[in-house]
Amino acid sequence: MIKLENLTKDYGTHRAVGGVNLEVPSGQLIGYLGPNGAGKSTTVKMLTGMMAPTSGRAEVCGFDTMRENIEVKRIIGYVPESGAVYETLTGREYLEMVGRLYGLKEKLIQERVEKFGDFFELGEDTLGGMQLSAYSKGMKQKIVISAALIHNPRVIFFDEPLNGLDASTQLMFKTLIKNLAAEGKTIFYCSHVLDVVERTCERIVIIDHGVVVADGTLVELQALSGEGSLEQIFNKLTSHLNVEERAEEFSRSFGF
Repeated sequence: MIKLENLTKDYGTHRAVGGVNLEVPSGQLIGYLGPNGAGKSTTVKMLTGMMAPTSGRAEVCGFDTMRENIEVKRIIGYVPESGAVYETLTGREYLEMVGRLYGLKEKLIQERVEKFGDFFELGEDTLGGMQLSAYSKGMKQKIVISAALIHNPRVIFFDEPLNGLDASTQLMFKTLIKNLAAEGKTIFYCSHVLDVVERTCERIVIIDHGVVVADGTLVELQALSGEGSLEQIFNKLTSHLNVEERAEEFSRSFGF
């Protein structure tokens, strides 16, 4: 389970996350949405122990994310918005290194590396024969996702995980995260891709200017906002300007 209690993060005089309270039970696939700068990535960094909150606290599976930082990192998987890899390693070498850091047995590491290679259609010429510096953005993202899952974590944080992935891989990924949740994994999914969240997440939280403005199922959010699609709901709850009018005005100004 994930628990946030009045979680707050300030950068000087700017409040990025303002007193968020949230509980996510085991096995839930939750979508965490918000405009650029709303506080999504900052929230995830605090939940993964990458960043200390200004005030408040967070727990993952009963472990305090600051006081029990190492314990938290052992049980979570994390795909950051911009995942960095060691460019001089091959994909196989990188995944083997991550598996060893988590203390996995060598046989299990090799089995899982093979499974990820097959799933993401990374042949041995690529997986074992090319340094990561030669990988495309999408290929690197496949390695980053594999590294986040190789130790079979109980809780998984995805921050814009579809970056660089082609359409077929995105489709496989949607099925994968639903299957992981069905197996009892808790998944905290941050994204700008509303269609994916609408189709996969059983619960949706919308944050704007660091504050939660909606929390519920799609049906509950539809009742709250009086709108039909998640895109319409999102626009109504987070936009301070009429998006369609703004786009029309911009087009007219250029004579489109």
